[in-house]
Amino acid sequence: MKKYKIILLLLIGIALFLMSCSSDSRAAAPKAVEKYLQALVEEDANRLSMLVCKDFEQQARLELDSFIGVKASLKNMKCDQSVTDGDVALVTCSGSIVATYNNEQQELPLTGRTYRVIMEGGDWLVCGYQ
Repeated sequence: MKKYKIILLLLIGIALFLMSCSSDSRAAAPKAVEKYLQALVEEDANRLSMLVCKDFEQQARLELDSFIGVKASLKNMKCDQSVTDGDVALVTCSGSIVATYNNEQQELPLTGRTYRVIMEGGDWLVCGYQ
């Protein structure tokens, strides 16, 4: 009887470990988009280039250029993964970017855009929109 309890506890431990691993990987793609958006509003070109795939780097730099000279911040940002297919995940976000230029504020909603995030070199990288 003691042997069965040990086996049962071992199986429960393995199941809990596997569940925690899957939730971490499911949260990794949305975190990549959140880091991308943060680098964008902070005008951090170096960090931005490390958060995107090579195919998207030029577009990301164009987006970054649109924030030069504008004070920007993220408001109520929350990103969630909607689909995962192997090394590709789709991520949507809510909240907004608050951009201030000449004391005038404008809120740019984060909704309406689905980010394509890919696993490359062991990291999730933003690689465009869908």
